[in-house]
Parts: sequence; structure tokens; C-alpha cells
Amino acid sequence: MADFTMPALGADMETGKVVEWLVKAGDPIRRGDVVAVVETHKGAIDVECFLDGVIGDLAPLDQPLPVGALLARVRGPGEVDSAVPAAVPAAPPLAPAPAAAALPRTAAPARAVEPPPASRAKLSPAARRRAAELGIQADALRGSGADGAVTISDVEHAARPERATPARKTRGGFDPALMRQAIAAAMARSKREIPHYYLAEPVPMRRALDWLRDANLQRPVTGRLLPAVLLLKAVALALREFPQLNGSFEQGAYRASAAVHVGVAVSLRGGGLIAPALHDAADKPLDGLMRELADLVKRARAGGLRSSELTDPTVTVTHLGDQGVESVQGVIYPPQVALVGFGRIAERPWVDAGAVVAMPLLTATLAADHRVSDGHRGALFLARLSEWLQQPETL
Repeated sequence: MADFTMPALGADMETGKVVEWLVKAGDPIRRGDVVAVVETHKGAIDVECFLDGVIGDLAPLDQPLPVGALLARVRGPGEVDSAVPAAVPAAPPLAPAPAAAALPRTAAPARAVEPPPASRAKLSPAARRRAAELGIQADALRGSGADGAVTISDVEHAARPERATPARKTRGGFDPALMRQAIAAAMARSKREIPHYYLAEPVPMRRALDWLRDANLQRPVTGRLLPAVLLLKAVALALREFPQLNGSFEQGAYRASAAVHVGVAVSLRGGGLIAPALHDAADKPLDGLMRELADLVKRARAGGLRSSELTDPTVTVTHLGDQGVESVQGVIYPPQVALVGFGRIAERPWVDAGAVVAMPLLTATLAADHRVSDGHRGALFLARLSEWLQQPETL
């Protein structure tokens, strides 16, 4: 029996409340299933459970619960529910109805299979293998991954017996005043507990912008890349070489992360800020990363984020260039240990091959935790980031 508890959906969260259960007691669940909608000061968040088993002891709805409070219990395979006696006397068998023997066995009604789409479904080799194991026609599934790709989770969901899904409640908004209070508390804690140091580096962007222009000529308007996606990919690749800047500092110790999950700072239309994760940003091609970025921003502003997208970031990137600022010196979002900032791209004097030229320059900044790294490592990171951005074809 394992406890499923209220997740900390960011350092600025203290309480949340379950406003909807998407499962009921006794339902089987798999790792990664969305089981509940939790309302916080950031809005309604789809909460995933990363346990396999049968869920029960569901927490009541609409009651504020602190981070870490019990939401449900998950009984693993072979475990007996402690609320049920281990041995229950069996009821005597009922005599069969007289006419029962004469009735032919009725075949279970066949499940309706959605007709396959006109084009072959996109799915990874792992998802195709899992579909073969479960006897699922993968090409007939609708995918929930990037660009409609069928994921392993989609395959496993399709293999389960169908059950009625409760109607989803309309997502409510959030209180900007409460969000501002929570952000203020988290940032005050960050400045109080984390010894920040700050560095900045001008990055020449001519090669990157020229490459981006040429690359977009080969793409439809809806599939064009934005400069932001180059910045995010370059940050992720550079962080692989500097693990001191990619991870979390908790309970007096630093834990580096093998994966790079980039938290993207998104301003909300009603005010406030949220920084959900682009998972495994270093491993994804630019086109896929662009689609995921657009989807993430859209869902962040519409209130459709998942809990893992708020709990997983290993670093945060803030890009204020579209606001016209030259540079940004950010505050680290605990328990992370670094924040990378970007200002606007603007032409400035630059010495190139001994001549002064007008160069599109971008100021990249780093706020980092002195308990984990120092200015020397931070400077090397910014230099490596600059190198990646000046070799856009390698991204």
C-alpha cells in the first residue's frame, strides 16, 4: 500500500484542494495517469499519479489540504485492502434457474473500434511494441503526444476496459492577488536562503538569425521556428556540460539531474507568472520543441497544465526580450539552483575581424546558487551557451 500525497506544484504552493476526482475508489491506475484536478492559486492543475495499482481512500473534494497531505492510497498487485477482512465466508451457491441451461451463451458485445485515420498514426517503436504485446491496433488510436503522436500511455489506456468518464468541470480562473502573494513569498524565501551570484554575456546573433530565416523559408507559416526555441535548446545542451547548474538543492544537499527539464517562464493574461517544464529539452529536435513550446504556453494560459510540468523543472529560463528590455537579472526559483535570462536582440557596435560593425546582440544572464557553483563555472557555462547559439545548424 503506497500513499499518494498532495504534490508541491512549485515553491510558492502551500495548500491545494481536490476539485474533481477522475477515478473512483477501486479503479486500476497506471503510472502517469491523470487521476484528479487540484486547484491552487495558479489555477486548476491535472494531477498525475506515478504509482501502479488500485486506488482507494480518496480525499474529500473542496477541502484545503497542505502539501504532503494524503490524497489517496494505492494498493499494489497482490495486496489486500486493509479495510476488507482477509477471509470472508462465501455465500452458498445459488441454484441455477431452470431455463438457464437451455439458454445459449451470449458473446460479449464487441468494442467499437474507431476507424483508422487517413494517414498512418505516428508512434515510437516502444509504443508499437507495447501495442503488439496488448493486442491493440495502434494505427487506429488517437495520440496525445506532440503532433498527435501515439504514446505508450495511449496504448495502455486503449487496452483497459472502458468505464464511464465523469464530465470535466469548467476550469475556473485564479485570483491574481493570491498568486502575487504566493510569488512574493517564494521569491523572498529565495533571496533569503539562496546566495545568488549574477553574470552576463553579450552574444552575437547574426549567424543564428540568418540560419533561422533560411530554415523558415522551407516551413509553412504555422510550422516556423521562433528565436525562443533556439535559446531553449542551446540552454539545454549547454547545461548537459554543467551539472552544477541543473538540479535541485533540498534538505541541505544538492542533487544534479541527468535530464534537462527547462521551466519556461510564462506570463498569464490576468497577471502573475508560471514556469512549467519542457521535458528533456536537450534531446528533442527544434520542430518538436517548437510545437511543445506553443502547446505549453497555450495550456498554461488556459489552465490545462499537468502536475509533472510544474514539479519537474530543473532550471528556469525567462525571456523578456519581447518586452523590449536589454537584460534581465532573475531570482532563482527554489529548489532549483539557476535561472537563465535573455533580453532583446538589438543591433549594437561590435568588433568583428578588427572592424567595428553593427551586430545583432543578445544579452544572456545567469543567476546561480553559490552553494553549488561559483562564478568561474557560471562564466564557462555562458561562454558555452554563446558557442551553441553561434552554431545554430548544430542545434
